[in-house]
Amino acid sequence: MRIIPAIDIIEGKCVRLSKGDYNTKKVYNENPLEVAKKFEAHGIAYLHLVDLDGAKSKHIVNHKILEEIASKTSLKVDFGGGLKSDKDLEIAFECGANQITGGSIAVKDPETFQIWLQKFGSEKIILGADANNEKVAISGWQEESKKELIPFIQEYQQNGVKYVICTDISKDGMLEGPSFDLYKKILKETSEKGKLSLIASGGISEFDELPQLEEIGCEGTIIGKAIYEGRISLKQLESYILKSS
Repeated sequence: MRIIPAIDIIEGKCVRLSKGDYNTKKVYNENPLEVAKKFEAHGIAYLHLVDLDGAKSKHIVNHKILEEIASKTSLKVDFGGGLKSDKDLEIAFECGANQITGGSIAVKDPETFQIWLQKFGSEKIILGADANNEKVAISGWQEESKKELIPFIQEYQQNGVKYVICTDISKDGMLEGPSFDLYKKILKETSEKGKLSLIASGGISEFDELPQLEEIGCEGTIIGKAIYEGRISLKQLESYILKSS
């Protein structure tokens, strides 16, 4: 299972929110590159970079930080937050994103998301399926759509999506443990259509949860606050990666 630390950006700083609420913002580092380099030094190969300013303003904002991290580290970056147009995508890939995550656009403008999938391929485009009560949430989680989470994932899986990041918003930033049951359910309900690479996100609170997510069949897990709050050490992650390789 891939270990994917998260860096969320507001005004160029590395922050974390709770349940996607901008009012709960806590700044952990003013220099995201410094944080990324620390991850890299501990054998981490992947990074989930979220442009929270972009999510709010509905277009890419913090692409310079993406460019800096992509050019000054060897991390494979998946980038999301406010990607709404072909131009946004072009900027993200030009700035060094290895993959991009589309969430709101996959709900509000499925045609564009489908075109991206065909143009760039399923290795490059991740479906962001963030949910509250198994309903898909959009616009930086400020809105809840009427779409049911699992049928939403199944539909895109039939249309070629391979990678899905699923965040249970009720768990995000709460350090209360991830939604094991939800991930089991998703993997069970999508197994008939072929292998889905499900990336668990939200609520990771301690190291012991990682082997459990791997056992369920998650392809990757995104870890944010648990690292920043010292609940999971980079040394533990380094050991886990070494054992898995």
